[in-house]
Amino acid sequence: MQLHQRINAFSALGKFLGQFSSETPVKKEDVLNNDAFFSEMQQKMHAAKHHNGWFTEDNLHFTFKSWAEALTEDNVNKWISKYTIPETEPKTVAIIMAGNIPLVGFHDFLSVLITGNKVLAKLSSNDKQLLPFLAEYLISVEPEFKSLIDFTEGRLTSFDAVIATGSDNTARYFEYYFSKYPNIIRKNRNSVAVLTGNETNEEMEFLADDIFRYFGLGCRNISKIYLPEDYDYDKFFNGMFSWKHVINNHKYINNYDYNKAVYLMSDIKLLDNEYLLLKEDTGYSSPISVTFYEKYSNLEDVKKKLKEEADKIQAVVSNTGIDNEIPFGTAQNPELWDYADGVDTVDFLLKLS
Repeated sequence: MQLHQRINAFSALGKFLGQFSSETPVKKEDVLNNDAFFSEMQQKMHAAKHHNGWFTEDNLHFTFKSWAEALTEDNVNKWISKYTIPETEPKTVAIIMAGNIPLVGFHDFLSVLITGNKVLAKLSSNDKQLLPFLAEYLISVEPEFKSLIDFTEGRLTSFDAVIATGSDNTARYFEYYFSKYPNIIRKNRNSVAVLTGNETNEEMEFLADDIFRYFGLGCRNISKIYLPEDYDYDKFFNGMFSWKHVINNHKYINNYDYNKAVYLMSDIKLLDNEYLLLKEDTGYSSPISVTFYEKYSNLEDVKKKLKEEADKIQAVVSNTGIDNEIPFGTAQNPELWDYADGVDTVDFLLKLS
């Protein structure tokens, strides 16, 4: 299978996913194999939502919209234009996927296949419905993918390299077990925002998207904010108001109630708007419904700290001139070339051949 065939197939998948990017899916005539897959996709969404209560319809629509926008032919070509992708014998790459947000392992899946290699995927029990079905769609568009995609629930065997994503604890196991293979092993990372107090109301509402999307479960969600010592907290909470509807999700609000009770019993001071807790903390990984904050008197000190602890941070949202910062509201819309943990997956895969 030639590279242009793989690009065309993923572009077709993007058009297919685009139909499910809003509350009311719209079946389009120009989408390949739509009659065979459109209705079943709706069933898979329903199954995913009921299997995992964090996979709400809103979050599923957002996921599909994001991938539809990423998988245009122009965008995929722009992404891979910096590489030379030879047509060689495919290597088998084992991918151990997380399940914290919908299709969280899709970029690894895409990267392995776009480089002409074979996927051996082990899915998280929290996200088992969607990717195998999307793989079926890809195969329907380009049948040669059939020999390049395999899912397993058992022990991983007969592979040439590994991409594994998990917690710091599971990473230690991965590093021990897969040390003899070329590997990318991802650990816990969190994302932060650095505020000055001069942000616009629109930027603060965009920050709310970065905090609340996927209920804060993603590594690109903002779990920690840095604030100047004289910061006006009303400005922050006014921006968060656009996500007040999060209180309607019972799983989220149960976490809020639990965390609030635990903190109050421990006599920990909190700032609270009845659906989000702000807790002063030097850590990065905050619980669901909690955002950590830390005050600063010198912005340069924050920049230095973030640089020193870069291995703990996935993304930085800010407009202060910090290296590699991204705009407010874009944390959950990475480009294809925005690699997790800053590790170039395609470059890694091309060096296997």
